[in-house]
Amino acid sequence: MMDVNTLRTLITVVLFLSFLGIIYWAWSPRSKRRFDEAANLPFADEELAEASRLGGSTMQEKKHG
Repeated sequence: MMDVNTLRTLITVVLFLSFLGIIYWAWSPRSKRRFDEAANLPFADEELAEASRLGGSTMQEKKHG
């Protein structure tokens, strides 16, 4: 039968291995491109908003002109 200390040790080892797995996943070269794209999303929104604003004003000028 498993005592409490053995269970605690097993849980600690499993959680530590999970932690190492997450670290590896976060720092792996395969994930870098996806994380870089996600990091630049706020800037892409600003560019789209600017393009939309400029495009919207020219469309209004064409309607009135």
